[in-house]
Amino acid sequence: MGTARAVALTAAMTAASLVGIPLQWIALRTSASASRRIPWLYHRLLNRIIGVRRTVVGTPAAGRPLLLLANHVSWLDITVLSAVTPLSFVAKSEIAGWPVFGLFAKLQRSIFVERAKRQATGGTTAEMAERLSAGDVLVLFAEGTSSDHNRVLPFRTALLGATREALASERHETIWLQPVSLAYTRWNGLPMGRVERPRVAWYGDMDLAPHLWRVLKDGWIDVVVAFGEPIAVDASTDRKSLARTAEQEVRRMTLAAQRG
Repeated sequence: MGTARAVALTAAMTAASLVGIPLQWIALRTSASASRRIPWLYHRLLNRIIGVRRTVVGTPAAGRPLLLLANHVSWLDITVLSAVTPLSFVAKSEIAGWPVFGLFAKLQRSIFVERAKRQATGGTTAEMAERLSAGDVLVLFAEGTSSDHNRVLPFRTALLGATREALASERHETIWLQPVSLAYTRWNGLPMGRVERPRVAWYGDMDLAPHLWRVLKDGWIDVVVAFGEPIAVDASTDRKSLARTAEQEVRRMTLAAQRG
Protein backbone atom coordinates (compact mmCIF):
# COMPACT_ATOMS: atom_id res chain seq x y z
CA MET A 1 0.00 0.00 0.00
CA GLY A 2 2.77 2.43 0.89
CA THR A 3 4.61 1.90 -2.41
CA ALA A 4 1.42 2.34 -4.43
CA ARG A 5 0.74 5.59 -2.56
CA ALA A 6 4.25 6.89 -3.25
CA VAL A 7 3.98 6.05 -6.95
CA ALA A 8 0.61 7.81 -7.24
CA LEU A 9 1.85 10.90 -5.40
CA THR A 10 5.00 11.04 -7.53
CA ALA A 11 2.85 10.99 -10.66
CA ALA A 12 0.63 13.77 -9.29
CA MET A 13 3.63 15.94 -8.33
CA THR A 14 5.16 15.40 -11.76
CA ALA A 15 1.94 16.49 -13.47
CA ALA A 16 1.72 19.61 -11.29
CA SER A 17 5.35 20.45 -12.03
CA LEU A 18 4.94 20.04 -15.80
CA VAL A 19 2.26 22.72 -15.65
CA GLY A 20 3.91 24.97 -13.04
CA ILE A 21 7.46 25.10 -14.46
CA PRO A 22 6.61 26.71 -17.84
CA LEU A 23 4.12 29.07 -16.21
CA GLN A 24 6.76 30.29 -13.76
CA TRP A 25 9.38 30.53 -16.50
CA ILE A 26 7.07 32.87 -18.43
CA ALA A 27 6.12 34.83 -15.29
CA LEU A 28 9.77 35.49 -14.43
CA ARG A 29 10.10 37.29 -17.75
CA THR A 30 6.78 39.11 -17.80
CA SER A 31 5.29 39.74 -14.35
CA ALA A 32 6.96 40.24 -10.95
CA SER A 33 3.68 39.73 -9.07
CA ALA A 34 2.86 36.51 -10.93
CA SER A 35 6.39 35.16 -10.38
CA ARG A 36 5.80 35.51 -6.62
CA ARG A 37 2.28 34.09 -6.65
CA ILE A 38 2.77 31.00 -8.86
CA PRO A 39 5.22 29.24 -6.48
CA TRP A 40 2.81 29.96 -3.60
CA LEU A 41 -0.07 28.27 -5.45
CA TYR A 42 2.20 25.42 -6.60
CA HIS A 43 3.39 24.62 -3.07
CA ARG A 44 -0.15 24.76 -1.68
CA LEU A 45 -1.02 22.08 -4.22
CA LEU A 46 2.10 20.07 -3.29
CA ASN A 47 1.08 20.15 0.38
CA ARG A 48 -2.26 18.61 -0.55
CA ILE A 49 -0.65 15.97 -2.77
CA ILE A 50 2.02 14.94 -0.25
CA GLY A 51 -0.42 15.04 2.66
CA VAL A 52 0.95 17.93 4.72
CA ARG A 53 -1.62 19.59 6.98
CA ARG A 54 -0.57 23.06 8.12
CA THR A 55 -1.67 24.84 11.26
CA VAL A 56 -0.56 28.48 11.12
CA VAL A 57 -0.20 30.42 14.38
CA GLY A 58 0.14 34.18 13.97
CA THR A 59 0.60 35.92 10.64
CA PRO A 60 3.48 37.12 8.46
CA ALA A 61 4.27 40.76 9.22
CA ALA A 62 2.62 43.30 6.96
CA GLY A 63 5.62 45.66 7.10
CA ARG A 64 8.29 45.69 4.43
CA PRO A 65 11.18 45.02 3.97
CA LEU A 66 10.70 41.65 5.73
CA LEU A 67 13.27 38.96 6.56
CA LEU A 68 12.02 35.73 8.13
CA LEU A 69 14.38 33.77 10.42
CA ALA A 70 13.33 30.13 10.71
CA ASN A 71 14.57 26.87 12.16
CA HIS A 72 15.37 24.13 9.64
CA VAL A 73 14.21 20.53 9.90
CA SER A 74 13.72 19.02 6.45
CA TRP A 75 13.33 19.64 2.73
CA LEU A 76 9.63 19.74 3.64
CA ASP A 77 10.25 23.18 5.20
CA ILE A 78 10.51 24.67 1.71
CA THR A 79 7.10 23.56 0.53
CA VAL A 80 5.46 24.22 3.91
CA LEU A 81 6.65 27.84 4.20
CA SER A 82 6.09 28.52 0.50
CA ALA A 83 2.46 27.46 0.90
CA VAL A 84 1.85 30.04 3.65
CA THR A 85 2.86 33.22 1.81
CA PRO A 86 4.81 34.22 -1.32
CA LEU A 87 8.53 34.27 -0.51
CA SER A 88 12.03 33.29 -1.60
CA PHE A 89 14.85 31.50 0.20
CA VAL A 90 18.50 32.04 0.97
CA ALA A 91 20.06 28.66 0.18
CA LYS A 92 23.48 27.04 0.05
CA SER A 93 25.07 27.22 -3.40
CA GLU A 94 25.22 23.43 -3.79
CA ILE A 95 21.44 23.29 -4.19
CA ALA A 96 21.67 25.22 -7.47
CA GLY A 97 23.35 22.18 -9.05
CA TRP A 98 20.94 19.56 -7.74
CA PRO A 99 18.75 17.79 -10.31
CA VAL A 100 15.13 19.01 -10.25
CA PHE A 101 15.43 20.72 -6.84
CA GLY A 102 18.03 23.13 -8.18
CA LEU A 103 15.66 24.12 -10.98
CA PHE A 104 12.80 24.68 -8.51
CA ALA A 105 15.07 26.82 -6.31
CA LYS A 106 16.08 28.99 -9.27
CA LEU A 107 12.47 29.36 -10.45
CA GLN A 108 11.53 30.56 -6.95
CA ARG A 109 14.30 33.17 -7.20
CA SER A 110 16.40 31.75 -4.38
CA ILE A 111 19.59 33.55 -3.37
CA PHE A 112 22.55 31.17 -3.29
CA VAL A 113 25.40 31.60 -0.82
CA GLU A 114 28.80 29.89 -0.99
CA ARG A 115 29.28 28.99 2.64
CA ALA A 116 32.86 27.79 2.12
CA LYS A 117 34.00 31.22 0.90
CA ARG A 118 33.97 33.95 3.52
CA GLN A 119 34.44 36.65 0.90
CA ALA A 120 31.22 35.51 -0.83
CA THR A 121 29.15 36.58 2.17
CA GLY A 122 29.46 40.24 1.22
CA GLY A 123 28.02 39.62 -2.22
CA THR A 124 25.19 37.58 -0.76
CA THR A 125 24.24 40.22 1.80
CA ALA A 126 24.24 42.85 -0.95
CA GLU A 127 21.90 40.73 -3.07
CA MET A 128 19.66 40.09 -0.06
CA ALA A 129 19.56 43.81 0.71
CA GLU A 130 18.59 44.61 -2.87
CA ARG A 131 15.80 42.03 -2.87
CA LEU A 132 14.51 43.15 0.52
CA SER A 133 14.46 46.74 -0.66
CA ALA A 134 12.50 45.65 -3.74
CA GLY A 135 9.76 44.20 -1.51
CA ASP A 136 10.58 40.50 -1.62
CA VAL A 137 10.03 38.45 1.54
CA LEU A 138 13.15 36.35 2.19
CA VAL A 139 13.57 33.30 4.40
CA LEU A 140 16.89 32.63 6.11
CA PHE A 141 17.36 29.29 7.87
CA ALA A 142 19.43 30.90 10.57
CA GLU A 143 20.90 27.70 12.05
CA GLY A 144 22.89 27.26 8.84
CA THR A 145 21.93 23.59 8.62
CA SER A 146 19.04 21.26 9.47
CA SER A 147 18.62 19.42 12.78
CA ASP A 148 17.07 16.20 14.08
CA HIS A 149 14.05 18.28 15.23
CA ASN A 150 14.63 17.59 18.91
CA ARG A 151 16.49 20.88 19.31
CA VAL A 152 16.95 24.30 17.75
CA LEU A 153 20.59 24.98 16.92
CA PRO A 154 22.28 28.35 17.62
CA PHE A 155 21.45 31.03 15.05
CA ARG A 156 24.30 32.36 12.94
CA THR A 157 24.75 36.06 12.41
CA ALA A 158 26.78 36.43 9.20
CA LEU A 159 23.94 37.05 6.74
CA LEU A 160 22.05 39.38 9.08
CA GLY A 161 24.34 42.03 7.68
CA ALA A 162 21.83 42.25 4.82
CA THR A 163 19.52 44.24 7.10
CA ARG A 164 22.20 46.89 7.63
CA GLU A 165 22.93 47.06 3.89
CA ALA A 166 19.25 47.54 3.12
CA LEU A 167 19.10 50.34 5.68
CA ALA A 168 22.17 51.91 4.13
CA SER A 169 20.33 52.13 0.81
CA GLU A 170 18.56 55.17 2.33
CA ARG A 171 15.22 53.88 1.11
CA HIS A 172 14.28 52.47 4.52
CA GLU A 173 14.61 53.63 8.10
CA THR A 174 13.35 50.30 9.49
CA ILE A 175 13.51 46.68 8.38
CA TRP A 176 11.29 44.02 9.89
CA LEU A 177 12.71 40.72 11.05
CA GLN A 178 10.27 38.00 12.10
CA PRO A 179 11.06 34.71 13.90
CA VAL A 180 9.30 31.68 12.39
CA SER A 181 9.01 28.21 13.92
CA LEU A 182 8.40 24.93 12.10
CA ALA A 183 7.28 22.03 14.28
CA TYR A 184 6.19 18.69 12.82
CA THR A 185 3.82 17.28 15.40
CA ARG A 186 1.90 14.27 14.03
CA TRP A 187 2.38 11.48 11.52
CA ASN A 188 -0.83 9.77 10.35
CA GLY A 189 -2.61 11.42 13.25
CA LEU A 190 -0.28 10.04 15.93
CA PRO A 191 1.80 12.47 18.03
CA MET A 192 5.56 12.50 17.38
CA GLY A 193 7.82 12.47 20.44
CA ARG A 194 11.60 12.56 20.75
CA VAL A 195 11.98 9.12 19.17
CA GLU A 196 9.68 9.79 16.21
CA ARG A 197 10.67 13.39 15.34
CA PRO A 198 13.93 12.47 13.53
CA ARG A 199 11.77 10.39 11.20
CA VAL A 200 10.54 13.54 9.43
CA ALA A 201 13.87 15.38 9.76
CA TRP A 202 16.36 15.40 6.90
CA TYR A 203 19.80 16.23 8.25
CA GLY A 204 23.45 15.26 8.40
CA ASP A 205 24.58 13.11 5.47
CA MET A 206 21.16 11.60 4.77
CA ASP A 207 20.40 10.98 1.08
CA LEU A 208 17.47 12.99 -0.22
CA ALA A 209 15.79 10.47 -2.53
CA PRO A 210 15.24 7.68 0.08
CA HIS A 211 13.93 10.22 2.60
CA LEU A 212 11.55 11.71 0.05
CA TRP A 213 10.29 8.25 -0.93
CA ARG A 214 9.66 7.28 2.71
CA VAL A 215 7.69 10.46 3.35
CA LEU A 216 5.53 9.79 0.28
CA LYS A 217 4.91 6.22 1.42
CA ASP A 218 4.10 6.87 5.05
CA GLY A 219 1.03 9.11 5.04
CA TRP A 220 -0.21 12.42 6.48
CA ILE A 221 2.06 14.84 8.34
CA ASP A 222 0.85 17.66 10.60
CA VAL A 223 3.02 20.75 10.97
CA VAL A 224 2.62 23.90 13.04
CA VAL A 225 4.01 27.08 11.48
CA ALA A 226 4.24 29.81 14.13
CA PHE A 227 5.06 33.46 13.43
CA GLY A 228 6.54 35.45 16.30
CA GLU A 229 6.28 39.16 16.93
CA PRO A 230 8.08 41.17 14.23
CA ILE A 231 11.26 42.93 15.38
CA ALA A 232 12.00 46.43 14.09
CA VAL A 233 15.62 46.71 12.97
CA ASP A 234 17.32 50.07 12.53
CA ALA A 235 20.89 51.26 12.12
CA SER A 236 21.61 50.95 15.87
CA THR A 237 20.51 47.30 16.17
CA ASP A 238 23.22 44.81 17.14
CA ARG A 239 22.99 41.75 14.90
CA LYS A 240 24.28 39.34 17.58
CA SER A 241 21.59 40.44 20.01
CA LEU A 242 19.10 40.24 17.17
CA ALA A 243 20.08 36.64 16.41
CA ARG A 244 19.84 35.65 20.09
CA THR A 245 16.39 37.20 20.45
CA ALA A 246 15.09 35.47 17.32
CA GLU A 247 16.66 32.14 18.34
CA GLN A 248 15.02 32.24 21.78
CA GLU A 249 11.63 33.03 20.28
CA VAL A 250 11.88 30.26 17.67
CA ARG A 251 12.93 27.79 20.37
CA ARG A 252 10.01 28.84 22.57
CA MET A 253 7.44 28.48 19.77
CA THR A 254 8.88 25.14 18.63
CA LEU A 255 8.71 23.66 22.14
CA ALA A 256 5.18 24.97 22.61
CA ALA A 257 4.01 23.27 19.41
CA GLN A 258 5.83 20.00 20.18
CA ARG A 259 4.24 19.86 23.64
CA GLY A 260 0.80 20.57 22.23
